[in-house]
Amino acid sequence: MGISFNIDDKAFDELVIRLVAEIKQQLGAKPERKWLSPDEAMDLLHIKSKTTMQKLRDEGRIRYSQPEARVILYDRDSIEAYLEKHAKNTF
Repeated sequence: MGISFNIDDKAFDELVIRLVAEIKQQLGAKPERKWLSPDEAMDLLHIKSKTTMQKLRDEGRIRYSQPEARVILYDRDSIEAYLEKHAKNTF
């Protein structure tokens, strides 16, 4: 006899993310950085246009930080949330 759990997709995804982070930490892997350079953010989003990055930033679709006048960093969590929000379920 097995134990069954009822868990929604969002809670399951969060659990998996936390478990992977914990395993990486225990294995000595470097934790993922919270703030990404523009090139790293564009790679994560699979886009090549700096104009598209600026549009996402200006429309408030992804979080960013501007610690200096010409330095813009992007929040990894908001990029991942943006990708999840636009993910399509298969049939």
